Amino acid sequence: MEQKSMGEIISSLRKEKGYTQKELAEKMNVTDKAVSKWERGVACPDVGSLARLAEVLGVSTDVLLNAEHTEKQEKPTAQKVKKALGIALKAVPLAMGVCVLVTSLLGELAAEQGLVLLGIAAVAVGLDRLGDIEK
Repeated sequence: MEQKSMGEIISSLRKEKGYTQKELAEKMNVTDKAVSKWERGVACPDVGSLARLAEVLGVSTDVLLNAEHTEKQEKPTAQKVKKALGIALKAVPLAMGVCVLVTSLLGELAAEQGLVLLGIAAVAVGLDRLGDIEK
């Protein structure tokens, strides 16, 4: 049995109910363009709307959620994760330093806040250095 995408499921259930995209959109308090995007697989309903959508279409949320994912998502490799983490650990201290500098110049920074921001930056630098030690 071929598994359908969520968009195909929404489309077929909508048609079974005899609703137009506009009618379903009105019941969901969204635009007909949003329903069209759901059905074409360009977008998905947000998580908060799934229960209401299932109710309107007369199915359980399981029916909507058991759809096959149409997008192929590349799983992150350990190397990519390490690279992204390394970038973040280098960016955080820079961001904290800029934040401290700018807010200090504007006179909007209390000493305690500055120390907290610099502390976060120091932790990020330490974590980054720790990663270098492991290599």
